[in-house]
Amino acid sequence: MLDLKMLRSEPEEVQRKLAKRDPSLASEIPSFLELDKRHREAETRLTDLKAKSNASAKLIGQLKAQKREEAASLQQEQVRALKQDIASQELLVSNLEEERAGWLFKAPNLPDDSVPAGNETNNEVLRTVGDLPEFEFEPKAHWDIAESLGLIDFARGVKLSGSGFVLYKGVGAQLERALIQFMIDLHVEMHGYTEWSTPFFLNRDSVTGSAHIVKFTPEMYHDAEDDLFALPTAEPALVNIHRGEILGVDQLPLNYVAYSPCWRREAGAAGKDTRGLLRVHQFDKVEMVKYTTPEDSYIELEKMLTNATDVISALGLSYRILLLAAGDISFAASKTYDIEIFAPGVGKWLEVSSVSNCEDFQSRRANIRFRREQGAKPEFVHLLNGSGTALPRLVAALLETYQNEDGSVTIPAALRPYLKGLERITN
Repeated sequence: MLDLKMLRSEPEEVQRKLAKRDPSLASEIPSFLELDKRHREAETRLTDLKAKSNASAKLIGQLKAQKREEAASLQQEQVRALKQDIASQELLVSNLEEERAGWLFKAPNLPDDSVPAGNETNNEVLRTVGDLPEFEFEPKAHWDIAESLGLIDFARGVKLSGSGFVLYKGVGAQLERALIQFMIDLHVEMHGYTEWSTPFFLNRDSVTGSAHIVKFTPEMYHDAEDDLFALPTAEPALVNIHRGEILGVDQLPLNYVAYSPCWRREAGAAGKDTRGLLRVHQFDKVEMVKYTTPEDSYIELEKMLTNATDVISALGLSYRILLLAAGDISFAASKTYDIEIFAPGVGKWLEVSSVSNCEDFQSRRANIRFRREQGAKPEFVHLLNGSGTALPRLVAALLETYQNEDGSVTIPAALRPYLKGLERITN
């Protein structure tokens, strides 16, 4: 949620930043400030009316004590009129507050100044790491490799659940599990994260606190009876662990990691990259979240980016890092890096991680604060999130990168301990 104090004190700055990602919403800043002014004036008038009503009620008691019944009666009529005015004013304040809160609820975070303006066509490739794989044969797409080696049964996955659901089999299921364990171990043992095992369904307060409720509602699977949402990622779970809490500055940064299955409807994605593992409704992911002080959050963002690329480097895959333009970053983010790996079989760069600094946008919604010292005024923490990483496209790139001419797939050395020393997948 945007800082209302900043909206009031620096409206031009807010409008400038917001215009980088949503010019139409930025143009609403003057009308919002007028709404906010009307709300504050209405609150002031309500306070005045209540003060007059209280003073009149006190005066009635004094008049009655003095046996001045006629004066007391006239005063009572004024109190009745004031109560009607108060009721009308309370309704006005409530309506204005609802309208103001509604605008703040739908307003996305402000992009950092380092973020380029525009949409995805304005994303900047910052660097590419590793040479693209070369083959002395025509590389196959991962779906052909997976089916020929019996790793994934795509047809039966559709039979079980429909399009966009995948059925891993045998060594394929073991490979998925091995990647998850490898990534968790790397983040816990090498990067110092604390592992959590979270619920896979969240209540409305949780998806509201993380801001997923605003833009992700069409994407999330929802149980209407219990009003629970299936995880679109473990991010909203990890973000809400400290919802409504005040942390000590000595606790920060908090580095959390969790594995979870993730569910997304992928609304509006019909016909786009639907074959194989490129776009599915259920997938596994390892997610990282950091709670930091404001002054350290961009330092921690770079650390988190390195934490994510360490996964890919350890697996020997080529990757590139993109700085996303303002119109392409998520609703809650101020700055986002995307990490893409190259899949030679399909000849595409595939996104496997987004690493974002949300600053205090989520913590304002979830009311997560910290104190620098005992008795100090609480401040909002900064929240960061990053995939460490998502699995389906990582599996796709692994199979395509490490395929051999005889149809087998070599297992990267880092994964072999998690697959009982298996070095190659063969028929």
